[in-house]
Amino acid sequence: MNTDDWHDSPWSSYYGPNLGYVQEQYEQYLADPDSVNSTFRELFATWGAPPADFANAAAGSKAPSVPNDPAALKKVMEAHHLVLNIRRYGHLAADIYPLDEKRTTAKIDPATYGLTKQDLAAMPASLIWENAPLNITNGLQAVERLTEIYTNKTAYEFSHIQDESELHWLNQHAETSAESQVLTAAERTEVLDRLIQVEQFENYLHKTFAGQKRFSIEGVDMLVPAMDEIIRLSIQDGAENILVGMAHRGRLSVLAHVLKKPYAKILGEFYHPPLDITDPSELDANFGMSGDVKYHQGAVYNITDSGETKATITLANNPSHLEVVDPVVEGFTRAAQEDRSQPGFPKQDVSKAIAITVHGDAAFPGEGVVTETLNFNNLRGYTNGGTIHIITNNRIGFTTNSEDSRSTMYSSDVAKGFDIPIIHVNADDPDACIQAIRIAYEYRKQFKKDFVIDMIGYRRHGHNEGDDPEGTQPLVYSKVRKHPTVAALYANTLVSQKAVTEQQVAEMKRQSANQLQQAYEQMREEAAQGHHTHVPRMISELQAVTGVPLERLNEINQALLNRPEGFTEYPKLARILQRRGTMLNEGEKVDWGLGETLAFATILADGTPIRLTGQDSERGTFSHRHVILNDQITGEKFSPLHAIPQAKASFAIHNSPLTETAVLGFEYGYNVFSPETLVMWEAQFGDFANMAQSIFDQFIAAGESKWGQKSNLVVLLPHGFEGQGPEHSSARLERYLQMCAENNWTVANLSSSAQYFHLLRRQAAQLGTEHARPLILMTPKSLLRNPRAASPAAAFGEGSSFQPIVAQPGLGAEEKEVKRIVLCSGRIALDLEEALPAEGTEWLHIIRVEQLYPLPQNEIKAVFDRYKNVEEIVWVQEEPKNMGAWTYMEPRLRELAPKKAAVRYIGRPDRSSPAVGSADEHSVEQKWIINTALNGEAYVKGVKANV
Repeated sequence: MNTDDWHDSPWSSYYGPNLGYVQEQYEQYLADPDSVNSTFRELFATWGAPPADFANAAAGSKAPSVPNDPAALKKVMEAHHLVLNIRRYGHLAADIYPLDEKRTTAKIDPATYGLTKQDLAAMPASLIWENAPLNITNGLQAVERLTEIYTNKTAYEFSHIQDESELHWLNQHAETSAESQVLTAAERTEVLDRLIQVEQFENYLHKTFAGQKRFSIEGVDMLVPAMDEIIRLSIQDGAENILVGMAHRGRLSVLAHVLKKPYAKILGEFYHPPLDITDPSELDANFGMSGDVKYHQGAVYNITDSGETKATITLANNPSHLEVVDPVVEGFTRAAQEDRSQPGFPKQDVSKAIAITVHGDAAFPGEGVVTETLNFNNLRGYTNGGTIHIITNNRIGFTTNSEDSRSTMYSSDVAKGFDIPIIHVNADDPDACIQAIRIAYEYRKQFKKDFVIDMIGYRRHGHNEGDDPEGTQPLVYSKVRKHPTVAALYANTLVSQKAVTEQQVAEMKRQSANQLQQAYEQMREEAAQGHHTHVPRMISELQAVTGVPLERLNEINQALLNRPEGFTEYPKLARILQRRGTMLNEGEKVDWGLGETLAFATILADGTPIRLTGQDSERGTFSHRHVILNDQITGEKFSPLHAIPQAKASFAIHNSPLTETAVLGFEYGYNVFSPETLVMWEAQFGDFANMAQSIFDQFIAAGESKWGQKSNLVVLLPHGFEGQGPEHSSARLERYLQMCAENNWTVANLSSSAQYFHLLRRQAAQLGTEHARPLILMTPKSLLRNPRAASPAAAFGEGSSFQPIVAQPGLGAEEKEVKRIVLCSGRIALDLEEALPAEGTEWLHIIRVEQLYPLPQNEIKAVFDRYKNVEEIVWVQEEPKNMGAWTYMEPRLRELAPKKAAVRYIGRPDRSSPAVGSADEHSVEQKWIINTALNGEAYVKGVKANV
């Protein structure tokens, strides 16, 4: 039994001779259980032997004497159980609900344990409360004081914490915070002033812009002073970045008061003057208008000292998908903590940045991304030294009551599974809220782990200010209408305690009202002058030099084969990797795996850091990568990319947890915050990205258009129809093509290792420039080892570059004879190449469209113009007709095709499921597609498939 176990065991109630007596009883129990009192039999059966070590250690200490009478000992034991249960179950009787009466529970009633006040008063306090305050002398005082601590306006849930040292720390801080964390008079006055500012702001918006949505903070107003406190403590400890994520509830107050967004700017987003516009294209700019609604927008605020930035607060942009911003902010924070300037893994300093995520009470247990994100807490590739989570708990989700939205007692209960401490606090008690924040911050600082604060309040209006809640929650809102605001309650408290005067309170209100009125007048003046917002412009693709001198490639390739002295490599893998040493030789070819590794190595040699994660990314789902090697004897990991002398920046690669939404959101956030880093996420199979669709829709595809938020994230999605069934074939290429607009990203489906090499290097070259944009890449499976996908060394050397379209070698030489031009993308191009007859193909030409978006229209048009007698433009794909690239390509091909040429489709018919379940049936279908494309016919199983 260790020291911490001792404190929670019944034996901690016994000292010196008293514990010696218990040990004697235990020896009798071992000889004959019936020879000892039933109380001792129960104790020994439950707890085992009393620890002799602690008895010896305590023998010389001064300890209160416990009578040897078994009945008296039983009273002490029951009192000990009572104290344990006050700590464990006190929250059930805590006064944490502003609109409800305080609850009770028999679990903390002394009578439940057969104890009277006289029994407790007869015991020394130290028997049941170690380190009790000096003014607590007997058991009754101890129980009454602990009951007050654990059932007041703050409720503590710590009993699920498994680490004994953490549990002891938490209990100790809970039991001393009321004295040690008392707010000074100045601090209390500052909190009151802040609450008045928040209330005045919300009231002004409510009256001035009646009925407009703002998702007010009212009912959990203390969120703003709570965030102020975290920021103050963080900066005091040297944090350079405070990263915040939250949904729309209360966002405007946070923007105004924490991020210092000018009142005039926020008011301007509500003010909609009449627009004298007849051309819709003129709508791109009007004061207060942007690419998203006001309560989804983020902001950045620099805290300066003598003109220098001391710290930066960033509130992340967030769509209406509520909790989906959580992993994005976690990615921000990890990026802010890491130094990527040296080879190897980045160097992390968790004190440099802290994450605050604000949650809704319905969303915290309801949105699965919350649980996914909580799981990052202790993972090597994702931990950030602890996030402070604040649940702004108004006890309702839109119109759904808590009992209909979760199966747990508290909305915070999901955090228990991740060993995260929880404090529930009444949002109408500012002092308790600030004390909770201080405990959470100190815990994070001490243990580098997450903490949850459940700030329980109410919602003063409906889900939004145009919504009437009376019809769905009549009882709740009958209470809300009568309930004073927290600013009013706190002002009354401070006035009654003579901490402030009524005149001071009135002056705070007057100053706040004046600020708002002045801001409104400023906004009206600026609106009349006609302000304009920035409109993103179309950016051309970067013309980057991506070829690398072969001499340099050879040097890097040989360095990749070096291993640390004494490193024991897996023999089978060693033979595979050693073969890469000759792939750059004349007459040899570079396979996909080496092409990728050379891209990584040369990017690192250029001084660009790389981060790659995915469920099997160290090895690669299909065992092609192996940039992390495992010693067969010690299990130690080694990456050749960390050891090559050419590297000038960090290389981070991590196997991710089995989730997509949170991991992809994390990598997006990391990339946004660290725009100089090539950040890559790899799906295990392409369709696994389905689980992260909201990240693609709301952030990656539209982030720049909505918020001006640039990303250069690379997404690798294994894609290809190879008879593996519906769930392991399609990466749903059609979905990404459907979202293509405004040059928002690049979508590609490649057919060779050299093309992959150049595209990655181009993506790295555009980091931090106006050309930066995400890359959605369909990656191969069987092509990883297909010799036809391998490329000669010259394709990587100086003068080589990425080609948006690639003509099939050996075809199209006789320009007048070409009647059909086949266009395709990805692995099917190699199926066509493999099936090409040795002769008789003068009528045919095949073009691989390697980059689908932005579509290389000029290059495709130039091909069409070259072949004057072409009669058919045929798009060939392996996906069903309603999937893949066909619906995207068809209208564009019709625009580009010669007038006399028909545009046709060859591929699988429309289907609801991406692929058949039978490998044999797949093979028959695939063979038909290839044969039809190469023999001039266009029929699928007798059904005409051309358009």
